[in-house]
Amino acid sequence: MSSVFNSLPGIEVPVGVVSKSLAQMWEDTAARGGAAPAADDVKATQINLVLHLGFNTTAADAVEQFQTAVRFSRRYPCRVVVLCPLQPDEPETEMRAKIYGECHLGKSKGDTRCCEFVMLSYPVPARRFLESHVSVCLSNDLPMYYWAHRFSSSSKLADYQYLLKRATRVIFDSAIVPEDAFAFPWPRRDTVRDLASARLLPVRQSIGQFLSGYAPQALVDGLAAVRVNSHPSLAAEGRVLVPWVRERLVNCGASQDVRYEALPCTGAADRCFELRFDYRGPKFFSYRGDFVRQHADIEADFGSGRVTLPTAAALLIPEAALGEAMFF
Repeated sequence: MSSVFNSLPGIEVPVGVVSKSLAQMWEDTAARGGAAPAADDVKATQINLVLHLGFNTTAADAVEQFQTAVRFSRRYPCRVVVLCPLQPDEPETEMRAKIYGECHLGKSKGDTRCCEFVMLSYPVPARRFLESHVSVCLSNDLPMYYWAHRFSSSSKLADYQYLLKRATRVIFDSAIVPEDAFAFPWPRRDTVRDLASARLLPVRQSIGQFLSGYAPQALVDGLAAVRVNSHPSLAAEGRVLVPWVRERLVNCGASQDVRYEALPCTGAADRCFELRFDYRGPKFFSYRGDFVRQHADIEADFGSGRVTLPTAAALLIPEAALGEAMFF
């Protein structure tokens, strides 16, 4: 994990003077003629984000998530604290820190937005001191969001109760977490959000808008099964779509006998993603999406004639999915 910390951009500073170092960083940037905040109100004024890079994170992956956080911060100016825990067998014994910041223009010439990053590398024995260091790095009186990325086991998250309990949202990606994440006793389960579900927002909107044009009873009369078939690379998205569909069909009056399944695609389908309603009778509904070609076809007949609707198909880009998971 030291390679993860070393791969991230920034200026290494003593852990005990992070706040002073951030102020000095902006002063130095301004002195060189670079973009720097003219006042505190253009810095991290909206939220705090803690990005926790788990043991399964590679250096390249860490840089990718860091850039996602940078792009996110351009829309939502924030203070980002990146946690880089060292593997138990790594020889380093001291906590290390880096700082990074950048500014960019917003929607108008006078709209300058700046973000600040603090990266913390720490050995396992220093974990007990982490909460105090993180609290110093966060901007006061602002909500805090906790993004746990690629953790190796859910049991290790139990050591971060300070973050789990304080966070306005706890975010993870079910496509890249161990299976025990779903059985983990989250302290505040109502705050937990899945990036796989957030990525599906455009798909859920397309399906929901189409089905809203029909009477609820027409959707559920004779309904026998609901199936989601997805490419292995989209298994998490397929899995989270099922409960979303179930909840809405139950609200429409669907029988408790309806079967709901998430299954892999068969054959040589390329990046396939399909939702089907199977009925006892001639009715049918299907959504077939191709996220490579960004095209989908919706076909249905709920008793009033066959309807075919081509539509756009895409998953939210990472920074947009992060925003969806955090705020909605």
